[in-house]
Amino acid sequence: MIFTSHRVSAAVRAAAGTARGLTAVALAGPAAADGPGSGAPWVASVGDSYLSGEAGRWAGSSNTSSTYSDALGSTAYFDNAANTGELIARCHRSKAQESFIGGGVSGLDLACSGAKTSTYTSSDGYFKPGLDFADNGAGQQGQAKMLQTFAAAHNVKMVVVGIGGNDFNFASIVQSCLTDFLGSPSWFPDYCNDDSSVKANFTAANISAVQAKVATGLQNVRAAMRNAGYADSAWSMVVQTYPSPIPNSTGFRYSQSGYTRQSVGGCGFWNKDADWANATALPTINATVRNAITASGVAGVKTLELASAFNGRRLCENTVGLYEEKGLTSWQQTGAVDKTEWINQIRTVSTIGTKYYVQESLHPNYWAQMGLRSCVRQAYNGGAVRGGTCSISGTGLVGGEPRMALS
Repeated sequence: MIFTSHRVSAAVRAAAGTARGLTAVALAGPAAADGPGSGAPWVASVGDSYLSGEAGRWAGSSNTSSTYSDALGSTAYFDNAANTGELIARCHRSKAQESFIGGGVSGLDLACSGAKTSTYTSSDGYFKPGLDFADNGAGQQGQAKMLQTFAAAHNVKMVVVGIGGNDFNFASIVQSCLTDFLGSPSWFPDYCNDDSSVKANFTAANISAVQAKVATGLQNVRAAMRNAGYADSAWSMVVQTYPSPIPNSTGFRYSQSGYTRQSVGGCGFWNKDADWANATALPTINATVRNAITASGVAGVKTLELASAFNGRRLCENTVGLYEEKGLTSWQQTGAVDKTEWINQIRTVSTIGTKYYVQESLHPNYWAQMGLRSCVRQAYNGGAVRGGTCSISGTGLVGGEPRMALS
Protein backbone atom coordinates (compact mmCIF):
# COMPACT_ATOMS: atom_id res chain seq x y z
CA MET A 1 0.00 0.00 0.00
CA ILE A 2 1.20 3.54 -0.67
CA PHE A 3 0.06 6.86 0.68
CA THR A 4 1.66 10.23 1.12
CA SER A 5 2.85 11.01 4.63
CA HIS A 6 1.57 14.29 5.99
CA ARG A 7 1.99 16.56 8.99
CA VAL A 8 -0.16 19.17 10.68
CA SER A 9 1.01 22.77 10.65
CA ALA A 10 1.04 24.41 14.07
CA ALA A 11 0.32 27.76 12.47
CA VAL A 12 -2.74 26.48 10.66
CA ARG A 13 -3.93 24.62 13.76
CA ALA A 14 -3.74 27.82 15.75
CA ALA A 15 -5.67 29.73 13.11
CA ALA A 16 -8.33 27.06 12.88
CA GLY A 17 -8.82 26.60 16.62
CA THR A 18 -10.50 23.55 18.09
CA ALA A 19 -13.97 22.06 18.01
CA ARG A 20 -15.01 19.78 20.86
CA GLY A 21 -11.32 19.15 21.51
CA LEU A 22 -10.59 18.34 17.87
CA THR A 23 -8.54 20.59 15.61
CA ALA A 24 -10.62 21.86 12.71
CA VAL A 25 -8.03 21.82 9.90
CA ALA A 26 -5.32 20.93 8.18
CA LEU A 27 -2.46 19.05 6.65
CA ALA A 28 0.69 20.98 5.90
CA GLY A 29 4.29 20.88 4.80
CA PRO A 30 7.34 23.09 5.36
CA ALA A 31 6.32 26.68 6.06
CA ALA A 32 9.51 28.33 4.81
CA ALA A 33 9.28 29.77 1.29
CA ASP A 34 5.83 28.24 0.81
CA GLY A 35 2.82 30.21 -0.30
CA PRO A 36 0.80 31.10 -3.39
CA GLY A 37 2.89 30.16 -6.42
CA SER A 38 5.98 29.05 -4.47
CA GLY A 39 7.13 25.98 -2.59
CA ALA A 40 6.27 22.33 -3.01
CA PRO A 41 2.97 21.68 -4.83
CA TRP A 42 -0.20 20.48 -3.13
CA VAL A 43 -3.44 18.87 -4.27
CA ALA A 44 -6.37 19.76 -1.99
CA SER A 45 -9.81 18.16 -1.74
CA VAL A 46 -13.08 19.70 -0.59
CA GLY A 47 -16.48 18.05 -0.57
CA ASP A 48 -18.44 15.19 0.93
CA SER A 49 -17.99 11.52 1.86
CA TYR A 50 -17.33 10.39 -1.71
CA LEU A 51 -14.20 12.52 -1.57
CA SER A 52 -13.26 12.47 2.12
CA GLY A 53 -12.33 8.80 2.08
CA GLU A 54 -15.38 7.28 3.76
CA ALA A 55 -15.09 3.45 3.82
CA GLY A 56 -11.40 3.66 2.97
CA ARG A 57 -10.54 1.21 5.74
CA TRP A 58 -12.05 -1.74 3.89
CA ALA A 59 -10.76 -3.51 0.78
CA GLY A 60 -13.78 -5.56 -0.19
CA SER A 61 -16.41 -7.25 1.96
CA SER A 62 -16.74 -10.38 4.08
CA ASN A 63 -19.44 -11.76 6.34
CA THR A 64 -16.98 -14.26 7.79
CA SER A 65 -14.28 -12.00 9.19
CA SER A 66 -13.60 -8.26 9.08
CA THR A 67 -9.87 -9.04 9.14
CA TYR A 68 -10.05 -10.31 5.56
CA SER A 69 -10.68 -6.81 4.20
CA ASP A 70 -9.17 -4.56 6.90
CA ALA A 71 -6.57 -2.72 4.83
CA LEU A 72 -5.90 0.30 7.04
CA GLY A 73 -6.85 -0.78 10.55
CA SER A 74 -8.29 1.23 13.42
CA THR A 75 -6.36 4.40 12.52
CA ALA A 76 -7.80 4.57 8.99
CA TYR A 77 -9.57 7.88 9.62
CA PHE A 78 -7.07 9.45 11.99
CA ASP A 79 -5.75 12.69 10.49
CA ASN A 80 -4.41 14.68 13.43
CA ALA A 81 -0.70 15.32 13.97
CA ALA A 82 -0.18 12.42 16.37
CA ASN A 83 -2.32 9.97 14.36
CA THR A 84 -4.51 9.48 17.43
CA GLY A 85 -7.84 10.77 16.20
CA GLU A 86 -9.84 12.80 13.72
CA LEU A 87 -9.49 16.55 13.28
CA ILE A 88 -13.27 16.71 12.92
CA ALA A 89 -15.23 13.80 14.34
CA ARG A 90 -16.85 11.53 11.75
CA CYS A 91 -15.49 13.35 8.71
CA HIS A 92 -13.76 10.03 7.99
CA ARG A 93 -10.84 11.36 5.98
CA SER A 94 -9.05 8.11 5.20
CA LYS A 95 -5.39 7.50 4.50
CA ALA A 96 -6.41 5.91 1.17
CA GLN A 97 -8.05 9.14 0.00
CA GLU A 98 -7.44 10.11 -3.60
CA SER A 99 -5.53 13.40 -3.19
CA PHE A 100 -2.39 11.80 -1.79
CA ILE A 101 -0.86 11.26 -5.23
CA GLY A 102 2.82 11.37 -4.19
CA GLY A 103 5.63 12.01 -6.63
CA GLY A 104 6.68 15.19 -4.87
CA VAL A 105 3.09 16.42 -4.60
CA SER A 106 1.51 16.56 -1.15
CA GLY A 107 -2.17 16.01 -0.38
CA LEU A 108 -4.67 17.92 1.75
CA ASP A 109 -8.04 16.36 2.58
CA LEU A 110 -10.60 18.88 3.84
CA ALA A 111 -13.65 16.92 2.62
CA CYS A 112 -16.06 15.60 5.23
CA SER A 113 -18.48 12.70 5.28
CA GLY A 114 -22.02 14.05 5.38
CA ALA A 115 -21.07 17.47 4.06
CA LYS A 116 -23.50 19.53 2.04
CA THR A 117 -22.81 22.75 0.17
CA SER A 118 -23.56 24.72 3.36
CA THR A 119 -22.19 24.12 6.85
CA TYR A 120 -24.55 22.52 9.38
CA THR A 121 -24.65 20.29 12.46
CA SER A 122 -26.12 16.84 11.95
CA SER A 123 -29.05 15.50 13.95
CA ASP A 124 -26.64 13.42 16.03
CA GLY A 125 -24.52 16.43 16.86
CA TYR A 126 -21.61 16.18 14.42
CA PHE A 127 -20.21 19.29 12.78
CA LYS A 128 -20.36 19.12 8.98
CA PRO A 129 -18.37 21.86 7.20
CA GLY A 130 -19.75 22.90 3.82
CA LEU A 131 -18.20 24.73 0.88
CA ASP A 132 -18.56 28.09 2.58
CA PHE A 133 -16.80 30.53 4.89
CA ALA A 134 -18.65 29.65 8.08
CA ASP A 135 -16.68 30.43 11.23
CA ASN A 136 -18.23 30.28 14.68
CA GLY A 137 -15.10 31.67 16.34
CA ALA A 138 -14.58 28.42 18.24
CA GLY A 139 -12.73 26.53 15.53
CA GLN A 140 -15.67 25.27 13.49
CA GLN A 141 -15.11 26.54 9.97
CA GLY A 142 -16.46 25.87 6.51
CA GLN A 143 -14.23 24.10 4.01
CA ALA A 144 -13.76 27.24 1.90
CA LYS A 145 -12.48 29.06 4.97
CA MET A 146 -10.14 26.16 5.79
CA LEU A 147 -8.88 26.09 2.21
CA GLN A 148 -8.24 29.83 2.22
CA THR A 149 -6.18 29.62 5.42
CA PHE A 150 -4.16 26.70 4.16
CA ALA A 151 -3.61 27.96 0.63
CA ALA A 152 -2.27 31.28 1.90
CA ALA A 153 0.71 29.44 3.36
CA HIS A 154 1.16 26.63 0.81
CA ASN A 155 1.41 26.21 -2.92
CA VAL A 156 -1.94 24.65 -3.81
CA LYS A 157 -1.90 23.83 -7.51
CA MET A 158 -5.09 21.79 -7.85
CA VAL A 159 -8.34 21.62 -5.88
CA VAL A 160 -10.58 18.58 -6.33
CA VAL A 161 -14.25 19.16 -5.55
CA GLY A 162 -16.96 16.57 -4.99
CA ILE A 163 -20.28 17.91 -3.67
CA GLY A 164 -24.04 17.78 -4.22
CA GLY A 165 -25.03 14.24 -3.29
CA ASN A 166 -26.10 15.13 0.22
CA ASP A 167 -28.00 18.16 -1.04
CA PHE A 168 -30.08 15.55 -2.90
CA ASN A 169 -30.44 13.69 0.43
CA PHE A 170 -28.48 10.67 -0.78
CA ALA A 171 -28.50 8.88 2.60
CA SER A 172 -32.27 9.16 3.06
CA ILE A 173 -32.86 7.88 -0.48
CA VAL A 174 -30.74 4.79 0.22
CA GLN A 175 -32.57 4.28 3.51
CA SER A 176 -35.94 4.46 1.75
CA CYS A 177 -34.86 1.93 -0.86
CA LEU A 178 -33.53 -0.48 1.77
CA THR A 179 -36.60 -0.10 3.97
CA ASP A 180 -38.92 -0.78 1.04
CA PHE A 181 -36.88 -3.84 0.04
CA LEU A 182 -36.91 -5.34 3.52
CA GLY A 183 -40.52 -4.38 4.21
CA SER A 184 -42.22 -5.93 1.19
CA PRO A 185 -42.25 -9.36 -0.51
CA SER A 186 -40.89 -10.08 -3.98
CA TRP A 187 -44.38 -10.88 -5.28
CA PHE A 188 -45.61 -7.42 -4.24
CA PRO A 189 -42.57 -5.14 -4.00
CA ASP A 190 -42.77 -1.64 -2.60
CA TYR A 191 -40.44 0.47 -4.73
CA CYS A 192 -38.60 3.50 -3.42
CA ASN A 193 -38.40 5.32 -6.73
CA ASP A 194 -42.08 6.25 -6.48
CA ASP A 195 -42.04 7.20 -2.80
CA SER A 196 -43.07 10.82 -2.36
CA SER A 197 -40.07 11.52 -0.12
CA VAL A 198 -37.71 10.23 -2.81
CA LYS A 199 -39.48 11.88 -5.75
CA ALA A 200 -39.34 15.23 -3.95
CA ASN A 201 -35.57 15.26 -4.40
CA PHE A 202 -35.88 15.06 -8.18
CA THR A 203 -38.50 17.68 -8.94
CA ALA A 204 -37.47 20.41 -11.37
CA ALA A 205 -37.60 22.94 -8.54
CA ASN A 206 -35.30 20.96 -6.27
CA ILE A 207 -32.87 20.13 -9.07
CA SER A 208 -32.64 23.85 -9.83
CA ALA A 209 -32.13 24.66 -6.15
CA VAL A 210 -29.34 22.10 -5.73
CA GLN A 211 -27.67 23.33 -8.91
CA ALA A 212 -27.61 26.85 -7.50
CA LYS A 213 -26.15 25.61 -4.21
CA VAL A 214 -23.39 23.67 -5.96
CA ALA A 215 -22.63 26.65 -8.20
CA THR A 216 -22.28 28.85 -5.12
CA GLY A 217 -20.00 26.26 -3.53
CA LEU A 218 -17.71 26.32 -6.56
CA GLN A 219 -17.67 30.10 -6.50
CA ASN A 220 -16.70 29.92 -2.82
CA VAL A 221 -13.75 27.68 -3.65
CA ARG A 222 -12.58 30.21 -6.23
CA ALA A 223 -13.09 33.03 -3.72
CA ALA A 224 -11.04 31.13 -1.14
CA MET A 225 -8.14 30.86 -3.55
CA ARG A 226 -8.42 34.50 -4.58
CA ASN A 227 -8.53 35.56 -0.94
CA ALA A 228 -5.42 33.48 -0.33
CA GLY A 229 -3.55 35.45 -2.96
CA TYR A 230 -3.89 33.30 -6.08
CA ALA A 231 -4.56 34.49 -9.58
CA ASP A 232 -7.21 32.35 -11.27
CA SER A 233 -4.55 31.06 -13.66
CA ALA A 234 -2.25 29.95 -10.82
CA TRP A 235 -4.27 26.89 -9.87
CA SER A 236 -6.85 24.49 -11.31
CA MET A 237 -10.21 23.21 -10.15
CA VAL A 238 -11.27 19.64 -10.89
CA VAL A 239 -14.88 18.72 -10.15
CA GLN A 240 -15.70 15.04 -9.92
CA THR A 241 -19.07 13.43 -10.56
CA TYR A 242 -20.47 10.46 -8.64
CA PRO A 243 -19.90 6.77 -9.43
CA SER A 244 -22.51 4.06 -9.80
CA PRO A 245 -22.31 1.93 -6.61
CA ILE A 246 -24.62 -0.95 -7.63
CA PRO A 247 -25.22 -2.76 -10.94
CA ASN A 248 -28.35 -2.81 -13.04
CA SER A 249 -30.89 -5.53 -12.26
CA THR A 250 -29.26 -8.01 -14.65
CA GLY A 251 -25.87 -7.58 -13.00
CA PHE A 252 -26.70 -8.70 -9.43
CA ARG A 253 -25.31 -12.02 -8.22
CA TYR A 254 -28.14 -12.45 -5.71
CA SER A 255 -31.80 -12.89 -6.60
CA GLN A 256 -34.26 -10.29 -5.41
CA SER A 257 -36.44 -13.11 -4.07
CA GLY A 258 -36.10 -13.62 -0.35
CA TYR A 259 -33.75 -11.38 1.58
CA THR A 260 -30.36 -12.77 0.58
CA ARG A 261 -29.59 -9.67 -1.45
CA GLN A 262 -29.38 -7.71 1.81
CA SER A 263 -28.66 -10.37 4.46
CA VAL A 264 -25.67 -11.72 2.53
CA GLY A 265 -24.76 -9.07 -0.03
CA GLY A 266 -25.68 -5.90 1.82
CA CYS A 267 -27.29 -4.49 -1.31
CA GLY A 268 -31.01 -4.38 -0.54
CA PHE A 269 -32.46 -2.81 -3.67
CA TRP A 270 -35.29 -4.14 -5.78
CA ASN A 271 -34.30 -4.68 -9.43
CA LYS A 272 -36.56 -1.87 -10.57
CA ASP A 273 -35.05 0.53 -8.03
CA ALA A 274 -31.50 -0.43 -9.01
CA ASP A 275 -32.32 0.28 -12.66
CA TRP A 276 -33.90 3.60 -11.67
CA ALA A 277 -30.84 4.52 -9.61
CA ASN A 278 -28.52 4.01 -12.59
CA ALA A 279 -30.82 5.33 -15.31
CA THR A 280 -32.41 8.27 -13.54
CA ALA A 281 -31.09 9.23 -10.10
CA LEU A 282 -27.35 9.09 -10.79
CA PRO A 283 -27.52 10.79 -14.21
CA THR A 284 -29.72 13.54 -12.72
CA ILE A 285 -27.30 14.19 -9.86
CA ASN A 286 -24.29 14.20 -12.16
CA ALA A 287 -25.99 16.42 -14.74
CA THR A 288 -26.82 18.85 -11.95
CA VAL A 289 -23.16 18.97 -10.94
CA ARG A 290 -22.07 19.58 -14.54
CA ASN A 291 -24.70 22.27 -15.06
CA ALA A 292 -23.60 23.90 -11.81
CA ILE A 293 -20.07 24.22 -13.18
CA THR A 294 -21.42 26.24 -16.11
CA ALA A 295 -23.77 28.25 -13.92
CA SER A 296 -20.97 29.11 -11.49
CA GLY A 297 -19.05 31.08 -14.10
CA VAL A 298 -15.79 29.64 -12.74
CA ALA A 299 -13.48 29.46 -15.75
CA GLY A 300 -11.29 26.55 -16.71
CA VAL A 301 -12.91 23.89 -14.52
CA LYS A 302 -11.94 20.34 -15.47
CA THR A 303 -14.36 17.46 -14.89
CA LEU A 304 -13.40 14.04 -13.56
CA GLU A 305 -16.17 11.74 -14.77
CA LEU A 306 -16.69 8.81 -12.38
CA ALA A 307 -20.14 7.43 -13.29
CA SER A 308 -18.75 4.16 -14.66
CA ALA A 309 -15.41 4.15 -12.83
CA PHE A 310 -16.18 1.02 -10.80
CA ASN A 311 -18.26 -0.95 -13.28
CA GLY A 312 -17.40 -4.61 -12.90
CA ARG A 313 -16.43 -4.16 -9.25
CA ARG A 314 -19.64 -2.72 -7.81
CA LEU A 315 -21.50 -3.93 -4.75
CA CYS A 316 -23.14 -7.32 -5.36
CA GLU A 317 -22.09 -7.32 -9.02
CA ASN A 318 -21.88 -10.79 -10.53
CA THR A 319 -18.28 -10.25 -11.67
CA VAL A 320 -16.96 -10.06 -8.06
CA GLY A 321 -17.85 -11.51 -4.66
CA LEU A 322 -17.33 -11.65 -0.93
CA TYR A 323 -13.95 -12.98 0.20
CA GLU A 324 -15.44 -16.29 1.27
CA GLU A 325 -17.28 -16.62 -2.04
CA LYS A 326 -13.98 -16.24 -3.90
CA GLY A 327 -11.97 -18.53 -1.63
CA LEU A 328 -9.88 -15.65 -0.29
CA THR A 329 -8.98 -14.77 3.28
CA SER A 330 -6.96 -11.57 2.89
CA TRP A 331 -7.03 -8.37 0.87
CA GLN A 332 -3.30 -8.86 0.33
CA GLN A 333 -3.71 -12.11 -1.59
CA THR A 334 -2.97 -12.09 -5.30
CA GLY A 335 -6.07 -11.23 -7.30
CA ALA A 336 -8.10 -9.88 -4.39
CA VAL A 337 -8.40 -6.46 -6.03
CA ASP A 338 -10.03 -8.00 -9.10
CA LYS A 339 -12.27 -10.53 -7.35
CA THR A 340 -13.75 -8.44 -4.53
CA GLU A 341 -16.07 -5.46 -4.34
CA TRP A 342 -14.95 -1.83 -4.51
CA ILE A 343 -18.11 -0.52 -2.83
CA ASN A 344 -18.90 -1.08 0.84
CA GLN A 345 -21.92 -3.10 1.91
CA ILE A 346 -25.03 -1.36 3.22
CA ARG A 347 -25.02 -2.00 6.95
CA THR A 348 -27.67 -1.20 9.55
CA VAL A 349 -27.91 -2.45 13.14
CA SER A 350 -25.42 -5.13 12.10
CA THR A 351 -22.66 -2.62 12.85
CA ILE A 352 -23.34 -2.74 16.58
CA GLY A 353 -20.38 -4.30 18.34
CA THR A 354 -18.30 -4.41 15.14
CA LYS A 355 -15.57 -2.31 13.56
CA TYR A 356 -17.96 -1.01 10.90
CA TYR A 357 -19.87 2.29 10.72
CA VAL A 358 -23.32 2.65 9.20
CA GLN A 359 -22.06 5.77 7.40
CA GLU A 360 -19.54 3.65 5.47
CA SER A 361 -22.43 2.02 3.60
CA LEU A 362 -22.47 2.24 -0.20
CA HIS A 363 -19.22 4.22 -0.41
CA PRO A 364 -16.09 3.57 -2.49
CA ASN A 365 -13.74 1.45 -0.36
CA TYR A 366 -9.96 1.13 -0.21
CA TRP A 367 -9.64 -0.41 -3.69
CA ALA A 368 -11.82 2.29 -5.22
CA GLN A 369 -10.06 5.14 -3.47
CA MET A 370 -6.64 3.89 -4.50
CA GLY A 371 -7.96 3.59 -8.05
CA LEU A 372 -9.27 7.14 -7.91
CA ARG A 373 -5.89 8.26 -6.64
CA SER A 374 -4.40 6.96 -9.88
CA CYS A 375 -6.95 8.96 -11.89
CA VAL A 376 -6.34 12.11 -9.82
CA ARG A 377 -2.61 11.73 -10.45
CA GLN A 378 -3.32 11.44 -14.17
CA ALA A 379 -5.58 14.49 -13.93
CA TYR A 380 -2.80 16.44 -12.21
CA ASN A 381 -0.65 15.46 -15.17
CA GLY A 382 2.57 16.92 -13.82
CA GLY A 383 0.87 20.26 -13.26
CA ALA A 384 -0.77 20.50 -16.69
CA VAL A 385 -4.17 19.65 -15.21
CA ARG A 386 -6.70 17.88 -17.40
CA GLY A 387 -10.12 16.26 -17.05
CA GLY A 388 -11.46 13.00 -18.42
CA THR A 389 -13.30 9.78 -17.73
CA CYS A 390 -11.82 7.48 -15.07
CA SER A 391 -12.17 3.75 -15.68
CA ILE A 392 -10.61 0.40 -14.85
CA SER A 393 -7.97 -0.41 -17.45
CA GLY A 394 -6.64 -3.80 -16.39
CA THR A 395 -6.13 -6.30 -13.61
CA GLY A 396 -3.70 -6.43 -10.75
CA LEU A 397 -1.93 -3.63 -8.93
CA VAL A 398 0.73 -1.13 -9.94
CA GLY A 399 2.51 0.47 -7.00
CA GLY A 400 -0.28 -0.72 -4.73
CA GLU A 401 -3.00 0.83 -6.88
CA PRO A 402 -5.51 -0.75 -9.28
CA ARG A 403 -4.85 -0.18 -12.97
CA MET A 404 -6.90 2.83 -14.04
CA ALA A 405 -7.05 5.05 -17.10
CA LEU A 406 -8.12 8.66 -17.56
CA SER A 407 -9.43 9.03 -21.09
